[in-house]
Amino acid sequence: MNLIKVETVEMRGIVKQFPGVLANDHINFDVHVGEVHTLLGENGAGKSTLMKILYGIYHQDEGEIYVNGKLVNIRSPLDAIRLGIGMVHQHFMLVPTLTVAENVALGLPSSRKFLLDLDMVTERIKELVKINGLYVDPEAKVWQLSVGEQQRVEILKVLYRGASLLILDEPTAVLTPQEVEELFHVLRSMIKRGYTIIFISHKLREVLSLSNRITILRDGKVVKTLPAVEATQEKLARLMVGREVLLQVEHPAVKLGKVALALEGIWVQGDEGLHALRGIDLEVHSGEILGIAGVSGNGQSELAEVIAGLRKPTQGKVFIKGINVTNWSPSQLLDYGLSYIPEERMRDGVVQEFNIEENLILKDHIHPPYAKGIFMNFHKIGQESERLIKNFDIRTPSRYTSLKSLSGGNIQKLILARELSRKPSVLVAAQPTRGLDISATEYVHRQLIEQRIKLKTATLLISDDLDEILSLADRIAVIYEGEIMGVVKRNEVSVEELGMMMGGVHKDNIP
Repeated sequence: MNLIKVETVEMRGIVKQFPGVLANDHINFDVHVGEVHTLLGENGAGKSTLMKILYGIYHQDEGEIYVNGKLVNIRSPLDAIRLGIGMVHQHFMLVPTLTVAENVALGLPSSRKFLLDLDMVTERIKELVKINGLYVDPEAKVWQLSVGEQQRVEILKVLYRGASLLILDEPTAVLTPQEVEELFHVLRSMIKRGYTIIFISHKLREVLSLSNRITILRDGKVVKTLPAVEATQEKLARLMVGREVLLQVEHPAVKLGKVALALEGIWVQGDEGLHALRGIDLEVHSGEILGIAGVSGNGQSELAEVIAGLRKPTQGKVFIKGINVTNWSPSQLLDYGLSYIPEERMRDGVVQEFNIEENLILKDHIHPPYAKGIFMNFHKIGQESERLIKNFDIRTPSRYTSLKSLSGGNIQKLILARELSRKPSVLVAAQPTRGLDISATEYVHRQLIEQRIKLKTATLLISDDLDEILSLADRIAVIYEGEIMGVVKRNEVSVEELGMMMGGVHKDNIP
């Protein structure tokens, strides 16, 4: 398919309302050929809604869209594609058992009477690969590809359909640092050849590196549009939140204590019957934060679950404070000083049908001071709930408010309040800021550091966000396909070296 040239897009006075929420409030936004225009904002600011309107997934309640100066009515993604607008979603939409060419061909009209000419598709993909530097084998099965290669397939799907304006939604979320650089190299090359990019991201350093212009949204409104050369990380964060934000957490030195958590030769079977962890050896000292870095899906979830007693190892042992706790139940581990912030907070961290107070005392409701024998001490429960709501800044009108009414950030604060109030000796924090905005992320980071300093908690921090790991961890262990590629001190390793380990190069083999 030939390139459909998009010179300009203008969105004027866009309004979109959902029940109880004004997602877009008279937004003006434009993008011009040959530029990267970034949409920046906290969760719920209206970025995705605005782009889904441009791509035809939603339709605006008010406002107009102009493409190349002409008023258009975009009612579906097919309308957008016909105008030269394509979107690459954060979560890939590929069929693993099909080849690259077959995935690209899905949904295409047939050039023959009954059959699609896959040979023609393959040849066109090879041309696009060569022109754009999106190196991937058209005949490879998608399940055989790395995450970075799968993303290239998603971009190729859009390019094959002739799009010259690409909307990229959080495109670096699952990439190693090297893959991010490769992607940015491809995007800069495409810009020089007349493509246009709308970039949605929350990673400020990447935004400044790639963008020509940046538009900041807050509460459904445009706060400011400015050239990237006039922006700094601090300025962007302030515009997003409406106040000064502490981007770098102070990380004072703490004298480490004894080993509080140890894993020896841990092998674990994943949900698909294959080994998700292969001979893991790790130690975390009291007062230390050990960060687990790696591309999502390399055994991080299974690692957290085996320590929390939710998954049994097939081989190996887990020790907490020198005691073998390998086959202990979650409740036994809890009583012994383990706290767990789960990756899936809505599924594993709270009971959605309960109110805030009930969720705050989960796991402890049968213990003093909340209970005496078979009787609950509701006065003490109320006092402690109010204290935690205040101390952890949980935004709610009442402790009796339904959990379902809380934002993601406030639910994470509730889980933090409950888990940290136990004063644990060992804390497993799995993706503690995933999906949170800058304000909530800043708060979580402060709490983890404070726990390390005041209580000498041994913290295992599992995060897909390398910046978060580098900001908080004392040491970093890199995991790849269930194996540890190396354990390093954070001030003795470069991002490039971490990226190589995240891609499967053992520390000892890095030149």
